[in-house]
Amino acid sequence: MSRIIEIRSYNLKPGTRADFHAIVSERVLPMLKRWQTDVVAVGPSLQEDDSYYLMRCYADLNDLQQQQDAFYGSDEWRQGPREAILALIDSMASVVIAVDEATLAGLRR
Repeated sequence: MSRIIEIRSYNLKPGTRADFHAIVSERVLPMLKRWQTDVVAVGPSLQEDDSYYLMRCYADLNDLQQQQDAFYGSDEWRQGPREAILALIDSMASVVIAVDEATLAGLRR
């Protein structure tokens, strides 16, 4: 059975990765957990000082769209860490791929 993984890469404004990490760790990850989002892995890039990533797992593309619409459209996100997070991001890109259960297990930390 395959699952869908979204890999989101953030290019951060220079020198802001520590602040970004603090907001993600203290505010965003607990929120994603409350929303029952399957976070596979998250953290700073090993190569770039101003890069960060977030990997989330979904059942399929429809599940991805529904969950993200609900989360990013929520008052909790919009009135919570949204502005602080967006202020630190220079650009971002997402890639969505299908993976099998063994690959998914290997990606989890």
